[in-house]
Amino acid sequence: MHQGVAGGGWEPPGSQYPAAAPHGATGHVPLPPAVPGTGGATLAVLLIGPAGAGKTTVARHWAGTRPVPTAHVSLDDVREWVCSGFADPQAGWNDHSEAQYRLARRTCGFAARNFLANGISCILDDAVFPDRPVVGLGGWKRHVGPALLPVVLLPGLEIVLERNAARSGNRRLSDEEVARIHGRMAGWYGSGLPIIDNSHLDVEGTARALDETLARVISAPAH
Repeated sequence: MHQGVAGGGWEPPGSQYPAAAPHGATGHVPLPPAVPGTGGATLAVLLIGPAGAGKTTVARHWAGTRPVPTAHVSLDDVREWVCSGFADPQAGWNDHSEAQYRLARRTCGFAARNFLANGISCILDDAVFPDRPVVGLGGWKRHVGPALLPVVLLPGLEIVLERNAARSGNRRLSDEEVARIHGRMAGWYGSGLPIIDNSHLDVEGTARALDETLARVISAPAH
């Protein structure tokens, strides 16, 4: 570390120390104020977003890097527990696919409540639509509880199209379907829910933004 010149020390005539040494000369780099994370809080989080937003990857990373026990439950994973007779929504949304969706959501809610009852935080992810009550936020709050913290992950359309193209199997949707879902998700703007645009963030950066967002939510007066 750079040491200042002690009082009475000699310096050449005409020399002058600058008010602040250039970056790299002292090793002291001004840092922005630290945003406190969620720390050891026990939380129930619902990460919302369109296909290709990175919900599952980000949720898993956030859960895996917290300093306290945290579980991740993905609705799509639970839906796919049904092997024979799986009602794929891509084949058309009908009574069969809706019934399996409701069952998966109840199952996720049951798991989340069990984790929370045992002191383990839980993050769930789902493509919840703001304009569709069947797959809406109200059902999640009924099954998990009123303390559920929803956060929307909404990158730009070109990003979700690119990420969707890298998927395979029944997780990959047509470009038209991705664009339709993304457009409907824009309805979350103005809803009051926190929204993270992770178009230019990697997984780690998005998980950090999620933690900072949740920290602000739980420190707000209402909480």
